[in-house]
Amino acid sequence: MQITAEAQRTQRLEKEESVEYCSTVRMEARSCPGAWYTITRMSLGRRIELTKRIREISRKVEFLEAGNDVRERIEAATLASEIDRLYLEWGLTGVQGLTIDGAPATPETVASAGPEELCREILAAIRAECGLTEDERKN
Repeated sequence: MQITAEAQRTQRLEKEESVEYCSTVRMEARSCPGAWYTITRMSLGRRIELTKRIREISRKVEFLEAGNDVRERIEAATLASEIDRLYLEWGLTGVQGLTIDGAPATPETVASAGPEELCREILAAIRAECGLTEDERKN
């Protein structure tokens, strides 16, 4: 009995091991030597979730930035910072090797009381993982 090429290919594929995908990435913190953080990788579902979370705030920021009033510009800057916090809440899943005020750091404490330089580093990593261009990051 002769085996078809398709059957041979199927047999080869069945013998191969499956691919392991990790939905997070662990990175060493450059701004806090000895600390590590874990961020979420982008997926279709996560992209939809993130877009829904920042869509309305982004529209408000764009509108306020177009104005000439100082109060509008301050409000736009405040909302842009809220977007940064949303990215952190969405993308930061863990922190190791760092204590804040004597307690092990968590994603929440990094965002609320952690070193700002570390927050900026993590935000850059999350945005890079999202695949955002520089212009998209500004919005």
